[in-house]
Amino acid sequence: MLNRRPFRLAVAVAWLALLQACIYVPRTTQVFDPECQIVANHMVLEEVQVAAIQGCSNEGCVALVVGAGVVSAASAIISGTIVVTGNIAYWFERKAYCRRLP
Repeated sequence: MLNRRPFRLAVAVAWLALLQACIYVPRTTQVFDPECQIVANHMVLEEVQVAAIQGCSNEGCVALVVGAGVVSAASAIISGTIVVTGNIAYWFERKAYCRRLP
């Protein structure tokens, strides 16, 4: 049986390299809703690159890439939760203030 551990590690490092130093932040947008005659809020996730990993070697590079991947995943989970919660709150707000035209 072949040892697939090095292959899996290489694939994991490649995926984490794609995520290098990107974080996800919630952003609120506003649009006018003509049906309700209000300005409605909506939250979206925005990807922001904070740094690029360059000039590393051996174990140090792997540690940087893994660390960046962990930070990226954590920011996506936390910010995603904030966006979902915010959009639910904005949906209730829209329903409360909606003035439909006759």
